[in-house]
Amino acid sequence: MKGKIVAVCRSSERGSPKQDIHSGFFEKNVGLVGDAHSGTAKEVSILVRENVDRLAQETGLSFPPGAFAENLLIEGLDQEALVPGQRLKAGDVILQIEQIGKEAGIRHSYHYLGYSLLPQFGIFAIVLESGPVKNGDAIELLVAAS
Repeated sequence: MKGKIVAVCRSSERGSPKQDIHSGFFEKNVGLVGDAHSGTAKEVSILVRENVDRLAQETGLSFPPGAFAENLLIEGLDQEALVPGQRLKAGDVILQIEQIGKEAGIRHSYHYLGYSLLPQFGIFAIVLESGPVKNGDAIELLVAAS
């Protein structure tokens, strides 16, 4: 299964939308270098663009890349086929999916125009192999979960 990186997004402060920076360096045990969430247990946050597009269609609103605090906005991968333990190759970076969505019952403070997608659709990963990623790079599923 192969898709594409739509946007590489970063913010310097927690609780604010991320901005598309077009390229970035993802470091093992850190995440996206310079991002407010780097070095946390959820090193890299990923959203599938098709989920963002569905919300935009339902609401009539526009959501720019990074609006939901995602580091990577991707397209072309089936959300339901992505599960913890699987590995993704994004540009030169190898990521391992650790979690889908956020834990129920934990308050989620970040919303964009009153909407939040990471609690339900967020894909949280760690960096296994460091490297650069840029908009337009391929992202592909490498290993099925065991």
